[in-house]
Amino acid sequence: MKSLGYIGAFLGGAIAGAALGVLMAPEKGSETREKITEAVEDFLKKHNIKLNRKEVGDLVDDIQDVTED
Repeated sequence: MKSLGYIGAFLGGAIAGAALGVLMAPEKGSETREKITEAVEDFLKKHNIKLNRKEVGDLVDDIQDVTED
């Protein structure tokens, strides 16, 4: 059970780090959002994590909310 906590923490950190890197780029918000969505989808596919398109969008929104603070 502890390993799931570590995996979750790693997943959250990896996604947040990728999002911050992309958000620091000087691009339009819509282009940045698309890049974040692609990065999250690639990460989920690589690690065989199944989420539907809406769940990925919600995750991207959450990441954007956190990085705007």
